[in-house]
Amino acid sequence: MHTTASDSVADLPRVWTLERFGLLYARLALGGAFLSAVASRFGVWKADPGLGYFDNFIRYTGEVNAFMPASTSPFLAWAATAAELCLGLLLVLGFRRRQVALCASVLLALFGTAMALSFGPKEPLDYSVFSASAGALLLALYPARPGGTHMSV
Repeated sequence: MHTTASDSVADLPRVWTLERFGLLYARLALGGAFLSAVASRFGVWKADPGLGYFDNFIRYTGEVNAFMPASTSPFLAWAATAAELCLGLLLVLGFRRRQVALCASVLLALFGTAMALSFGPKEPLDYSVFSASAGALLLALYPARPGGTHMSV
């Protein structure tokens, strides 16, 4: 941590509080986004849960992965849904934050890359897929506190 002559010991608790808030915010925002996407696939946001919405997601998965055989779309849709549900829950719960955030970063990077290959670069940039991937990577790589202790948020 870079210090200047104006830094004081009194500023240290505020800095740690902001760091802890930032980690918590990133973890909950990423986890919430994954869970929201899963909920949407099953119509939860429309108060009409059902697999009919998932059929639309399978079609969208085929569009995103246009370079893959169409027969892989159902598998990819279910695999993405399972991964996003698990990662979302684990992020919200704070379980193994660094490992889970790294997996989230990789999943988002793969999704963004598939979108870019199928639709061009504008689509994943407009939906901030790479930004979310970068945020997850920063959450995963957040260093230990000075003095050797890890932040647990």
